[in-house]
Amino acid sequence: MFVVAALYHFTRFETPDALRPGLRAVCEAGGVKGSLLLAPEGINGTIAGPRAGIDAALAAIRALPGCDGLVWKESQAPEMPFGKLKVRLKREIVTMGQPQVDPTAAVGRYVRPEDWNDLISAEDVVVIDTRNDYEVEIGTFRGAIDPKTESFRDFPAWWEENKTRFDNKRVAMFCTGGIRCEKSTNYLLGEGVREVFHLQGGILKYLEEVPEDQSLWDGECFVFDKRVSVGHGLKPGPYGLCYACRRPLAADAKSHPAYEEGVTCPRCVDEYSEADRTRFRERQKQIQLARARGEEHLA
Repeated sequence: MFVVAALYHFTRFETPDALRPGLRAVCEAGGVKGSLLLAPEGINGTIAGPRAGIDAALAAIRALPGCDGLVWKESQAPEMPFGKLKVRLKREIVTMGQPQVDPTAAVGRYVRPEDWNDLISAEDVVVIDTRNDYEVEIGTFRGAIDPKTESFRDFPAWWEENKTRFDNKRVAMFCTGGIRCEKSTNYLLGEGVREVFHLQGGILKYLEEVPEDQSLWDGECFVFDKRVSVGHGLKPGPYGLCYACRRPLAADAKSHPAYEEGVTCPRCVDEYSEADRTRFRERQKQIQLARARGEEHLA
């Protein structure tokens, strides 16, 4: 079994690019793959590898400036869920496009998974899912509002158009691992919302800790690795992935006339040009050739 560690931490990095070589070296030495994003506001990522490799990588991250309080979430995967290691520099570790937002200054009140059901069942609480539309489509909390945003950048505009609906309400927000809520709750506080809450550890922590027979979660939780989705107990779910649009793919979608492995699915059939599809077909051909050789295609 491989250990999968999902993590983020907001802190101030003066020269984030200078941190990349050291992190990459530790991960490569330990057989760790996945993605780490570095920005002036902190670090975000999901990595997987053997226990010793993950421990070494986490120790290296905790040694970064301001990261000694790093909290991460672990799960397991029977196969390596990533094809390669990426350590990238970004403007934001989760892109909201709101320069005034600063999670290190203030965030909403954290709510532990065991207390979440009581909060979101209260009549004066509105529950908002801050994830992208394709993530919400395969699972969310009962009664949660879906903003139907295609990216996190769209959330501020959605809030501006809908905020009058939530006057005199307490606002509870959630996302996959908690990182979006660090920014979205800070944003709402800046917008004058007095009582803002968010699920500590995100959906992943809730699915890990709350028994299924007590759960208010319906469906699966999308994850950004080869598992595609997880359910209660963080067990890998039944979804595949369309490698053209990177959206989750239900098993019955493969029998749809619009489905072509690695090229198109019912969701993205009208989104790409024929030139794009030609490129996707060549990539799929290389993937199949690699499989035939018993290798993994890393593109």
